[in-house]
Amino acid sequence: MSVTIAQETPLQDDVRQMVAELNAYMTPLTPREFQFQLTVEQMATPGVTVFVARDEAGRAVGMASLKAHDATMGEVKRMYTLPAFRGQRVGSRLLARVEDEARALGLSRLVLETGEAPGFEEAWRVYERGGYAVCGAVLDYPDSGFSRFYEKKLTP
Repeated sequence: MSVTIAQETPLQDDVRQMVAELNAYMTPLTPREFQFQLTVEQMATPGVTVFVARDEAGRAVGMASLKAHDATMGEVKRMYTLPAFRGQRVGSRLLARVEDEARALGLSRLVLETGEAPGFEEAWRVYERGGYAVCGAVLDYPDSGFSRFYEKKLTP
């Protein structure tokens, strides 16, 4: 399957639908107070870059965001691939695109927070295969036991 990845606005119906599907998937896995989701509107703010993967027909099949925190560190947010397209390296390609953008911005470290519960195994595999290492709590996230944190040092 051929997929193209481009920077796009999240303020479009198909991206809103993916965000809703991601939220619906995550809601039963982790207590709500330990879910740190960006809304579509927050994804559209300065400092957040959104990438959308589309199939040959132009259908949105995945997304990922980069949130810049300072001159050296960024955060991977809102990673999602439609279930029918999992196992086809869409997530890996999105993650690589986020990393390329982070390097272009001069960032040297990426971090992320994901769930620490059954149901997140596919996400863990994508991050670990991408060279991310489990680390302690990052940014202002609580070390609640409901989150798993990853980091990756970027080389120019």
